[in-house]
Amino acid sequence: MPRGGPRASWLDRRLQTDILEYTDRYDIPDSVKQKVITALDRIGTVSDEHEKNARTALQLVSDVPNPRILELGAGHGKLSAQILQLHSTATVTISDLDPVSVQNIANGPLGSHPRARTQVIDATQIDSPDDSYDLVILAQAFHHLPPAIAFRAIAEATRVGGQFLVIDLKRQKPIPLAINVVAAVLVSPLLLPFSAIRPVLHDGLISALRAYSHSAFIALGSSVDPHMRIKFLRPRARFLNPTIVTFSRRSHETDTQPRELA
Repeated sequence: MPRGGPRASWLDRRLQTDILEYTDRYDIPDSVKQKVITALDRIGTVSDEHEKNARTALQLVSDVPNPRILELGAGHGKLSAQILQLHSTATVTISDLDPVSVQNIANGPLGSHPRARTQVIDATQIDSPDDSYDLVILAQAFHHLPPAIAFRAIAEATRVGGQFLVIDLKRQKPIPLAINVVAAVLVSPLLLPFSAIRPVLHDGLISALRAYSHSAFIALGSSVDPHMRIKFLRPRARFLNPTIVTFSRRSHETDTQPRELA
């Protein structure tokens, strides 16, 4: 399936790639990968993205007294850190497929937090019983997954969790994509160390070409379960304008219309 969905245009199908980002490659030094992850942390801190994403996640479990949350592809772990800061009884499993990232998180403040644990987890093979979590989160990482693997990630996340929250890059049309690429080149020297600019721009462009459209999310979720409940949420801020979507197999209602976050 194209990243732009089953009915993607010819041009949209051309504007996708199978090239891997540095953070997905085994032939790239960990030092380069961590530069990208550190840069994403910095951008998320400057834009308040970590806090906004944490509030979005917590709203989804606002009726759960002691929510159990699993973050997949955590990278730097700052989203989970914000969740723990904003909610006094939430417990969080902070995970990533990359052992170096998990070890870095474990060596930091989250490693000793009484309501947090760190773990290496493959999103397509989660070693947990059904309904182990109230919420599973994958933020700014879903585009790393090819469609066949994305299908398995949705299936696993909705098996172990009551809801699966995906926050990811919005798939852009050609002209906005070109404008944003130019803007990223101009702005990156103001936000990033010189040594991080090239790897961040490299991964950023590939990420944009691998982002999924709304119709692609619907197709993926429906292929896992025809009765999958799929909801698109409007972002709290328009700066980064991500796609925010939830999947749940606990209801036979399907809602693909956006709704406002409180």
